[in-house]
Amino acid sequence: MSDTKRRRLLAATAAFAVLVPAATLAAVSANASVPSQPGWTLQWSDDFDGPANTLPSSSNWIIDQGHGYPGGPANWGTGEIQNYTNSTSNLKLDGSGNLRITALKDGAGNWTSGRVETQRSDFKPPSGGKLAIESRLQMPNVTGDAALGYWPAFWALGSPYRGNYWNWPAIGEFDIMENVNGLNSVWGVLHCGVNPGGPCNETNGLGNSRACPGSSCQSAFHTYRFEWDTSVSPQQLRWYVDGQQFHSVNQGQFDATTWSNMTGHAGYFVLLNLAMGGAFPNGVAGFGTPTAATQSGHSLVVDYVAVWSAGGGTNPTTTTTPPPGGSGWDAYADVQAEQATTRSGGTVESASDTGGGQAVARLGNGNSLKFSGVRFGSGGASQFLGRVASGAATGISGLVEVRLDSPTAAPVGSFSVGSTGGWQSWRTVPANISRVTGTHDVYVTFTSGQPSAFVSVNWVKFGN
Repeated sequence: MSDTKRRRLLAATAAFAVLVPAATLAAVSANASVPSQPGWTLQWSDDFDGPANTLPSSSNWIIDQGHGYPGGPANWGTGEIQNYTNSTSNLKLDGSGNLRITALKDGAGNWTSGRVETQRSDFKPPSGGKLAIESRLQMPNVTGDAALGYWPAFWALGSPYRGNYWNWPAIGEFDIMENVNGLNSVWGVLHCGVNPGGPCNETNGLGNSRACPGSSCQSAFHTYRFEWDTSVSPQQLRWYVDGQQFHSVNQGQFDATTWSNMTGHAGYFVLLNLAMGGAFPNGVAGFGTPTAATQSGHSLVVDYVAVWSAGGGTNPTTTTTPPPGGSGWDAYADVQAEQATTRSGGTVESASDTGGGQAVARLGNGNSLKFSGVRFGSGGASQFLGRVASGAATGISGLVEVRLDSPTAAPVGSFSVGSTGGWQSWRTVPANISRVTGTHDVYVTFTSGQPSAFVSVNWVKFGN
């Protein structure tokens, strides 16, 4: 489901033309753990365990609100009519290991619902390897006239969309699961290139659909999966439901610029939402939705979301370089960002800074760098310094924070970063911190009130 699209009249025919005979499947429970997958390495997941009537983890998810991104297209670019909120009436954990996104209509006829997107926006395959994005979920259990206008979606957008909101579809979009109007059908769609027209036939996109295997999409949980495979030539994108492939495209279908624009950036972020009305359900129905017959109160129920990688080189989302000498870092020497023990978010790229080297680029809200075993000694450190750069737009800024031994510990110090004039315009920013002695795992965390990347980091160090 995109944010500047769709007039998907193609979908109207696909909804009825692609009806695949369903195989019989055994009944499955409403909650299951994230499965292990031989040959794949789990990169990120959320199984939505937590107390009932609480919001999903803010470490994992950004909650979108309103009728569009600030400065972006109205009604999320799709014509959908609902207002997204952060109310647990629309978005909550159910206490049984599921996330529930519920569409509600008030007495005045106004609809509200929920939409979340991952904090991380760097999901992509390792060079020469594969990426898989998967969710086990149940579509809103409503059909017929009562379902008109319901539009659940599980999808991914290219990271450059954050903070721009007008570069779709060039940055790429993978619709892993879409459904409208309570039809027993799952759509898988790729969006790319230019709008209208182009190699992805925008605003329709390149898609296919089929009935859910066994039980209908609405009456049971099914597993929806997308794979991006760079281990083959041409590279392939594949869509599955319950392990059955129903759609694919390959690199050979596109010109080099289109493919590079879609795959050459930092990666993708993952979204879940339940829209009401808009171009897709209206196009399939042949009239405006929702209608007076549409029932309020049905939910998209999500058991888990997970991202795996396989093969290739080092996965781009996490580094595991040991510290020099293997015995931890000296707090008072340059601690190189790209050598972090673990990394959430950002991408490693060359730094055109004094001495050259590499940096972790385009870090944003919820991202972090962990350095295991940083040695402060008995004298202690009372200052933190970061070598940073930012090409963020005017008004976009955030905090670079230092935490000890846990990514959720209270910061011992921080400094603010806004634009420095470019992503390679480096400066050293100091901050006072509470005195630190001994040896600690140091977490450098990044916090902002908006989702756009706001800083790149070359190195950090501490002083007396």
